[in-house]
Amino acid sequence: MASTRTSAVNNYCSRCFSTATLEKKYKAVVVGAGPAGIAVVGNLLEQKRAPILWIDEEFEGGRLNKYYREVPSNTKVKFFVGYAEGVSAFKDVAKETPSPNAYTVLKNLRQEKTCHIAEAADLCLMLTNGLNQSRGVHKQQGKLADASWCENNNWTLKLNGKSSPSEISSDLLVLCTGSSPTTGPLPTKDIQEIGLDPALKPSLLTTLLPTDSPITVGVIGASHSAILVLRNLYNLASSTHPKLRVKWFTRHPLRYAEERDGWIKRDNTGLKGEVATWAKENLEDEKLPRSDVNNYLEKVMTSKEKEQEQYNEHLTKCTHVIQAIGFKHNEIPSLKRNGKELEIKYNNKTGAFDDADGKKVHGLYGAGIAWPERVTDPEGTVEYAVGLWKFMSYLKRVVPNWSSA
Repeated sequence: MASTRTSAVNNYCSRCFSTATLEKKYKAVVVGAGPAGIAVVGNLLEQKRAPILWIDEEFEGGRLNKYYREVPSNTKVKFFVGYAEGVSAFKDVAKETPSPNAYTVLKNLRQEKTCHIAEAADLCLMLTNGLNQSRGVHKQQGKLADASWCENNNWTLKLNGKSSPSEISSDLLVLCTGSSPTTGPLPTKDIQEIGLDPALKPSLLTTLLPTDSPITVGVIGASHSAILVLRNLYNLASSTHPKLRVKWFTRHPLRYAEERDGWIKRDNTGLKGEVATWAKENLEDEKLPRSDVNNYLEKVMTSKEKEQEQYNEHLTKCTHVIQAIGFKHNEIPSLKRNGKELEIKYNNKTGAFDDADGKKVHGLYGAGIAWPERVTDPEGTVEYAVGLWKFMSYLKRVVPNWSSA
């Protein structure tokens, strides 16, 4: 289940750092060790782009493992398996890791069903450990302070980390720096804000709310994350926190992913899996009045035009608030070219970056939730593809074309 980890997983990150002195020159530097960073390293190895310097502050599976282990996945198990089988290095790691391991656990689950994020997080931990110096991957715990593109067609990098050289050069620099939940302005300061990450972790959320005094939590949004938060709060209100009530602020009706002939409508934005089922059974207008959820939750319909008015009326009566309204890019290293700061714009089709004049920035690439692929469905709807298998599929297409030229 979500809270269970094998002894092998517990030991992954204690064994994942190389102790040898870092080299001065690499074919690629990858910043970030979440699911996208892992997939980038695997695809670079597939293209014989070693040695690789891999930089991260923790090397513990990113936010997926840190915050979302208890979240029910909206992805079928077979797609996590597809991620694990996406490149040769991943297959080798799975073969070399004593069984049962994270890969064999996934293989033994029902492939057309979903699972918990914990199973995917354990896979990321296993792969992080296995992508080591023996495969040409050097791990450096710390942060990339800044990077400068030089005339001799490579990046000069400065690291903040233990035992790192003052400067390192690389042909490629790949940013997998991730995103974090964003928040918006609220009409009152007399309210305690709970971050989306702890709200998605029931074992932590329960410690953040008092059990013996009346509280009202405002939840803003109707995304997959927002509905997960509503379900977590309902579970608390109907058990350990009987004085807890919820005000749910939403601009639009619930939107669900829909299976079509060979594709999925709202594949990246619609509700799926357990969360979709719970929402259909409890939150739809015709179901909510008859659901036990109605004893604890009040739905407040808003609009862009009337949102502040609704907030002033209802949110000011809340003791706490959780915003589930989207994600923002995490901070990236300072980037320079010929001594001048670079302004960059991501190309969602190639994984490359352009400068302010629309010209390609040589040797700079990105992937992951901060830098996803832009996709268009058969009905013309544009979305951004986020998920382990989607990262892998995108990278398998674009990484063979990455170069320093």
